[in-house]
Amino acid sequence: MSSVKPIPEGFHTLTPHIVVKDGNEAIEFYKKAFGAEQIGCSMFSPDGKVMHAEIKIGNSMLMLCAENPQWGALSPLALGNTSVTLSLYVENADESFERAINAGANVKMPLADMFWGDRYGQVTDPSGHHWAICTHIKDMTGEEIQKAAQEAMAQYKDKEGECAAKA
Repeated sequence: MSSVKPIPEGFHTLTPHIVVKDGNEAIEFYKKAFGAEQIGCSMFSPDGKVMHAEIKIGNSMLMLCAENPQWGALSPLALGNTSVTLSLYVENADESFERAINAGANVKMPLADMFWGDRYGQVTDPSGHHWAICTHIKDMTGEEIQKAAQEAMAQYKDKEGECAAKA
């Protein structure tokens, strides 16, 4: 019987693997913005680009590689957008959000207390990836969340109507 673990030490069942514009720059950004720690050894292509790297943010691993069009590996910058948001739960969303901005992220959605019980905001990193920075601030039942969602959407609809009426 093998002693090799089917899920490597420190990994969870699901581990995102993202493509970034420049691997070395991305790793440095994630260290500054999210307190990432580089784990293990990185693999580099002959021209010095990061072919594979593993970093740890909080208790979770993130794999990344630099863009390589020949392999079909394109970052959100090359694609012009991303359909993925990486959610990062932290002890203090305000401090973490500010740290990400100071490291070079751009605000996509300002921090706010959300109807589902989180303090939540979004940033875009220099490679074009969207990150939700969250702190859970209120435990709610499914029914409470549903009611709060309906109230929030009604307010949005009212504001949308006001804007349309003013146009």
